[in-house]
Amino acid sequence: MNNLALVFPGQGAQYVGMAKDFYESFDIAKDIIDKTDAIVGKNFKSILFSGPDEELKKTDITQPAIFSMSIAIYEIIKEKIRDKIKFCAGHSLGEYSALYVAGAFDMMTGLNLVIRRGLLMQVASEKNPGGMAAVLGLDMEKINLICEKVKDIGYLTAANINCPGQIVVSGSKNAIDAAENIAKENGAKRYIKLSVAGAFHSNLMQYASDELQKEINTYDINDLKIPVIANYTAREIIKKEEVKESIIKQIINPVRWQESIEYIKAKGVDTFIEIGPGNVLSGLIKKVDKNLKIYNIEKISDLEKLNF
Repeated sequence: MNNLALVFPGQGAQYVGMAKDFYESFDIAKDIIDKTDAIVGKNFKSILFSGPDEELKKTDITQPAIFSMSIAIYEIIKEKIRDKIKFCAGHSLGEYSALYVAGAFDMMTGLNLVIRRGLLMQVASEKNPGGMAAVLGLDMEKINLICEKVKDIGYLTAANINCPGQIVVSGSKNAIDAAENIAKENGAKRYIKLSVAGAFHSNLMQYASDELQKEINTYDINDLKIPVIANYTAREIIKKEEVKESIIKQIINPVRWQESIEYIKAKGVDTFIEIGPGNVLSGLIKKVDKNLKIYNIEKISDLEKLNF
């Protein structure tokens, strides 16, 4: 474990009760979640620990919940792993957790960025309504063909290139609906419409990207101490200007997750630690390469996996 990559989940990984055991057992976790509760309001902590699930799923609760849990767990384990981390990466929202760990900003700056990002994406979704769907069993060539076939009906693009055989498309609702039959005709095993507020990681989020670009220099952002693999390029970033560019462009560009994992692997890393709720990324990484070692840390009992 002298060559680690840390990975952080994004929206969709949340569940009621997440982080409660860390909150009750570690002062640093309690401090981070209490500070998040003070900023977010809206009964944040009560919803996080007790639900209801419908409230936790709301973007303005979900995003700070996942971010605060992820960084709290990192703070608990960092002394034992910090010197072994070669890269960090996060899936969509998870990139903010990765940037925090890499030293891009402090907890309050990261939290304010996450909250602002979520609000702007919600406004963009209202201005340009859309949706997303997971397509299983097709490659990028066929996904591009489907997007081309529905262009007279509506806008559609690849949004998350997660692993071999799993690509999420994003676009107008008409295009999402029309693409289902075309995808199945082209051999898709499943076509799953996602319960999301908008067409994330697509041009329909342009408003959010433009607004964040206007504001980005008001946030205190630093050069990174650890390289982060940016979602939109699947390559490492270090300089603060690269971080700002990634934050802005990530909103309207696809998450190139499969390429990101392949790039990290090519750099000599074979062990990944997923930090935060769920184990979605662990599953995706195994599908990229079943020989990679992956541990997910979401409960106190998981610390035993790494002999903490």
